[in-house]
Amino acid sequence: MSGGLALGIFVVAFAFIATEKVDKVKVVLVAAGAMAVLGLVPGAEIFFSEHAGIDWNVIFLLFGMMIIVGILRRTGAFDFLAIWAAKRSRGRPYRLMVMLMAITAVASPFLDNVTTIMLVAPVTVVVCKRLGLPAQPYLIAEVLASNIGGAATLIGDPPNIIIGSRAGLTFNDFLVHMAPVVVLVFIAFVLLTRLLFRSAFRVDATNVEEVMALQERRAITDPARLARCLVVMAGVVAAFALHSVLHVEPSIVALVGAGVMILVAREDVSDALAEVEWPTLVFFAGLFAMVAGLTHTGVIRTVGDWTVDFVGDDHFAAATGLLFGSALLGAFFDNIPYVATMAPIVEDLVAGAPDAATGEALWWAFALGADFGGNGTAVAASANVVALGIAARTGNRISFWEFTRYGIVVTLLSTTMAWAYVALRYFT
Repeated sequence: MSGGLALGIFVVAFAFIATEKVDKVKVVLVAAGAMAVLGLVPGAEIFFSEHAGIDWNVIFLLFGMMIIVGILRRTGAFDFLAIWAAKRSRGRPYRLMVMLMAITAVASPFLDNVTTIMLVAPVTVVVCKRLGLPAQPYLIAEVLASNIGGAATLIGDPPNIIIGSRAGLTFNDFLVHMAPVVVLVFIAFVLLTRLLFRSAFRVDATNVEEVMALQERRAITDPARLARCLVVMAGVVAAFALHSVLHVEPSIVALVGAGVMILVAREDVSDALAEVEWPTLVFFAGLFAMVAGLTHTGVIRTVGDWTVDFVGDDHFAAATGLLFGSALLGAFFDNIPYVATMAPIVEDLVAGAPDAATGEALWWAFALGADFGGNGTAVAASANVVALGIAARTGNRISFWEFTRYGIVVTLLSTTMAWAYVALRYFT
């Protein structure tokens, strides 16, 4: 009875999150509150249990990185890069798109794809306006590139943070196992954009001259401050990479990095905290509480047992199902709640693997499917929603289906390549 009630609350909440008819933060708070009032969550354990409550490692990792990136944004570094890309493209639309995608894809693994889109998208709109180009294709291409690039590291895509925390996978683990296929998929995607967005590659020569007159160095108002911030950012990334040596959790690294960044940038604490996306953090906390309800009432255990029995000893079939199933479901639902819900089930599958390597392969298949499935529709990933909001506010509205018709093609390409990669690397 309690399991059915918890599942019912979760499904209704999930439907509201997917359709975006109600703000998702309100949805998770009401759903988590309902589960708490009805006794469906594990009492005080929801605040203290790593696997049956709120995962504070995820919350504080995001919190620290939001402060770091928010301060870095104020230095003008991203404005500089976007203008530099526009000028180096010499106004050629396809070259401009490739350069903007490359900047986005390279930044996303280290700054997370949501943050990267928030930084790059507004500048893209300005550059496209100056060139007289439609901004929509460039914004869509950047979002798709950010979701692909973000898959490469632990902090690049929110689902990876959840998976890494649940599976005990380090920053280096993600870099070694995810980055190779991400690079291959991104190269294929760059070639595909020439065909997908071919109608957008027309530009007026007069507009090109105006863009070439922009001075990117003016975006950097305090070079010394930027240099100090970049040193701190490099230190944070290095600490992530040395996790297996330092044995310091990524969340602690991010918090320490945020504190040091505030000091070296001589930033006011209230201004730094203003850069934090509090609704996102509250959403994560409420989401973890909802998943705790499913765990506490035995729903996830039941689904996990059924899945393990169904797969049996065929772990390649399990990897295939995880990869394509995650891409399919993740395309229609925000991949953050999807991963948070499925992670305990994948953990059960991994527990039945014959060896550690096979178990890790299941986690990688799960991560690739969830990350690449984030490109499937306009509501499949947080970065998509952020980009569409920016587009609407700047008069460049992108409809659900305008985004989705490109996203589905890219998702099919990326998941197929990921499946071949998993098969060849882990099961051949």
